[in-house]
Amino acid sequence: MKLNVGGIDRVLRILAGLALLAWALMGGPVWAWIGVVPLATGLVGFCPAYPLLGINTCPMNKAEK
Repeated sequence: MKLNVGGIDRVLRILAGLALLAWALMGGPVWAWIGVVPLATGLVGFCPAYPLLGINTCPMNKAEK
């Protein structure tokens, strides 16, 4: 599993995930728990959808291509 989520992408995913989870915890809609997904992919640095879509925002792996 190679990293495929780069710097700004990771920060935005983490922030969006935290915001959605905070909203869910404060009584928001049930679907706000989906914030777990961007938070996890931001923390881990790998998004399983990116290889399927041919996307890679990680600068370290772009040099390998």
